[in-house]
Amino acid sequence: MKRVILKVPDKKLSFFLELIQHLGIEVAEETDIAEEHKAIVRDRIETAKDEDFVPWDEARKEPTFKGIP
Repeated sequence: MKRVILKVPDKKLSFFLELIQHLGIEVAEETDIAEEHKAIVRDRIETAKDEDFVPWDEARKEPTFKGIP
């Protein structure tokens, strides 16, 4: 897959977007996430325990970190 990055001056943005629409070009934002990172998240989800969770109302009052007084 090829990736094209364009820098468009602010003054020309509306013209550029109109041109893209006229040409029928589709713009898609894709985020590539490495399989290793996906595996880490899946593992964390699978091993999560209910007792490790804190309700949002409590969590937003004061941030704390496990193992740090």
